[in-house]
Amino acid sequence: MADLAPGDLNRVFYAGSGSEANDTNIRMVRHYWATLGKPTKKTIISRKNSYHGSTMGGASLGGMSAMHEQGGLPVPDISHIDQPYWYGEGGDMDADEFGLVCARKLEAEIERLGEENVAAFIAEPVQGAGGVVVPPSTYWPEIQRICDAHEILLIVDEVICGFGRTGNWFGSDTFNIRPDIMTIAKGLSSGYLPIGGSVVCDHVANVINGGGEFNHGYTYSGHPVSCAVSLENLRILDEENIVTRVGNETAPYLAEKWLQLADHSLVGEARICGMMAAIELTPDKSARAPFKSEKGSVGLRCRATSIQNGLIMRHVGDAMIISPPLVISKSEIDTLIERAVKTLDETCSALRTDGLLEA
Repeated sequence: MADLAPGDLNRVFYAGSGSEANDTNIRMVRHYWATLGKPTKKTIISRKNSYHGSTMGGASLGGMSAMHEQGGLPVPDISHIDQPYWYGEGGDMDADEFGLVCARKLEAEIERLGEENVAAFIAEPVQGAGGVVVPPSTYWPEIQRICDAHEILLIVDEVICGFGRTGNWFGSDTFNIRPDIMTIAKGLSSGYLPIGGSVVCDHVANVINGGGEFNHGYTYSGHPVSCAVSLENLRILDEENIVTRVGNETAPYLAEKWLQLADHSLVGEARICGMMAAIELTPDKSARAPFKSEKGSVGLRCRATSIQNGLIMRHVGDAMIISPPLVISKSEIDTLIERAVKTLDETCSALRTDGLLEA
């Protein structure tokens, strides 16, 4: 992992899942600052509509209100700022301007809370479960500047983006992010066995290791069978050049085909990053308008039609998202696009018949 991870992320605290790893991150960053004599630096800033797991800590870090309604969440000392979702929240701003506006909400929140009280900012390079929200190009450079300018650790949740999904080994590579801590899971073992972890930079790890025992761990942290499977998985990804092929060949091919879906009358936006993509469904392209019907009802209908057509597309509200296998071939991408177009045509026709193409 130290060889693969960017920068000086050379230490790993293993867990059984990404959720557990993010719980570790909460304790780790607070212990880090307490060890440095700054125990008030406890608050972690996250984003609305983000996903960081289902444990008490992970679900609290996440910004999904439906999860917060169950179980007395979020736990104290976690704050949320707006997401960089230009299509749904950008209004009349162009994407680059909106990216800066969103990023600077982090700085405003740090100032509101007081820098002396803020431990870290956590975010996914691309919000996966939130609807494949690909940030504007201006967003991550500004976030990095803000974290560098303040005493704030940067946690990058790579559970979805890591291990080739964005066309590089990590989303941090794709967006030139310099995380202090990186959350990993899913692609580490390709899901064959449960494993997750917090990949930690040297300066954080040295403080943790020098501050006495870190009283934290899980029954299956670093389980030898999960680690053996993960090593074999990483060997295959490397030796078969799977990540390189995604970045150089199949992801650009998919992007070319996927972005053409924006021409469909039912699609307001098509967006993609590597092997994760979304299309926004709308009855009015020019206004980026939502449907008059209950949010998500059109997406649910489109999902059912898509599955009937032999294509798995998930719906997040009225956006349709895909996350095809990294080993997908160009001919299989052609099939994917054909079935997506068929699904859009059939969905549009059914909505028109039922009188649901209303903004």
